[in-house]
Amino acid sequence: MTSPDSLPQSPSALFTPTQWEALAPYLDDQQCVKTWPSKRNKKSVQMLVLRYLASKLEPGTKYSEREINQLLQKHHTFGDPALLRRELFESGLVNRTRDGFSYWLHESN
Repeated sequence: MTSPDSLPQSPSALFTPTQWEALAPYLDDQQCVKTWPSKRNKKSVQMLVLRYLASKLEPGTKYSEREINQLLQKHHTFGDPALLRRELFESGLVNRTRDGFSYWLHESN
């Protein structure tokens, strides 16, 4: 299981130790998201996973749908980048063009 001390410095600054404790069961040894929290689980845990994934995006960079899918694919192991892309957008962490071609990190993140 992943511990807060073994996680990268940059994203760990986004979370309290308690939040890392809630997030850790969803990360594998390489800090990839291994499962999506169920709806029965608190939505707040889903948001922690989304914030963790959003921390992998470069501020000010626009990604095509293909590029964001590839980036998400590198940071999760359950094979559903479309779910994660949609959830990032619906949560307000990521913006996109109306046609869904370009994605970028929301400025307030």
